[in-house]
Amino acid sequence: MGKFCFASRKVLASLLVVLLSLSLCGAAMAAEKELKIGVLGVMSGPAASWGLVNRYCAEASAKMINDKGGFQIGDDIYKIKIVAVDDRNDPKVAVSGAERLIYEEGIRYIIGPNIDPTSMAIVPVIEKGKAISIPYAFSRKLFALPASNSILGMIASYQAGPVIYSYLMKEKGIKTIAFVARNDSESLNQRDEGVEAAKKLGLDIVADKDTYEPGTTDFFPVVSSAVSKNPDLLVLSGSAPADTPLLIKAARELGFKGILSTETAQDAKVIAELAGDAANGFISVGGASTPEIRSAYMEDFIKEYEKIAGEWNDEAGTKVYALEIILNTLKQAGPEAIDDIEKFKEAMNTFSMPNPYLKDGRPLNYIGEPYFGQKRQISVPMVVTVFQDGEFETLFVGSAE
Repeated sequence: MGKFCFASRKVLASLLVVLLSLSLCGAAMAAEKELKIGVLGVMSGPAASWGLVNRYCAEASAKMINDKGGFQIGDDIYKIKIVAVDDRNDPKVAVSGAERLIYEEGIRYIIGPNIDPTSMAIVPVIEKGKAISIPYAFSRKLFALPASNSILGMIASYQAGPVIYSYLMKEKGIKTIAFVARNDSESLNQRDEGVEAAKKLGLDIVADKDTYEPGTTDFFPVVSSAVSKNPDLLVLSGSAPADTPLLIKAARELGFKGILSTETAQDAKVIAELAGDAANGFISVGGASTPEIRSAYMEDFIKEYEKIAGEWNDEAGTKVYALEIILNTLKQAGPEAIDDIEKFKEAMNTFSMPNPYLKDGRPLNYIGEPYFGQKRQISVPMVVTVFQDGEFETLFVGSAE
């Protein structure tokens, strides 16, 4: 009897070891689940900075998450994999890139593209493929009904423009304004929105027809026309990071003494290298995380970003939000939303969490109803910056709401 009991105990112990091993194996398998997130944007050419910042932000955030064991959605833990595609700022390439991400990679959530033409081009693809995109483009058609698969990932020009102009009217006494725009649909749309805002504020518009072609390197002819009108404020509508310092330098060398601004995100290092002190006082919409408002978590992200990108880019303070809000919305919506974007869209209406990148813990949620008739924008803080001695400094912090 004793031998039998001893043998039974040995068998029972062995079974327990096997069950424990299976349990641990199952847990390990759960932890090894993979969730792919796409990044589609311009990563080459004059506007490469825009798409590369998207990519580096997603990769840095994913590494931070994966280093901590992954991200839990439902009962499973997922390792995050970023799949990046360069659309070369070409709508046709953007379409093929979206098709690759959706049909070859099985991805339902895409960060990007970066401009109106590429973002609009992929709308039929994401609608047919039942995917969500977070573009950094401003066309209201992307986000207003009946469209529903695109989410604005930053502050739009028509949201920032009036705030900047109002500030400068009050603080600097500006009364006249001129616009110079890149000759593409997105930049021209930004110019038109800016002109409309300026009219409503009572500013005197002295020039709004001057444009330049993508690929321009000599900006003196186009800038000279606007500068000759001697505006208090010269707005560079839709200016790409590589074009901005050349536009600034041309304006200053032509004797312009007024204020220069743009509503598009810029690269301080490029401006410093190509325009130097001539760019002092240049105003733009910056990243959404100034040193004054950064949380400890944001500081950790900056360190990780610098490891991947080689240096910090102020614009990353805005674009860090995309992956964060995708994952946490999936968490609230449940694991079915990983493949079913309708469940994701339902969760957007009530989603809210403390903003992990800000000290004050203000909510991170979806906004945009006054502009689009539905919640199709991430509540990124509106940080307006001024360039001074090689760096962006915070001018003021506002909100799209």
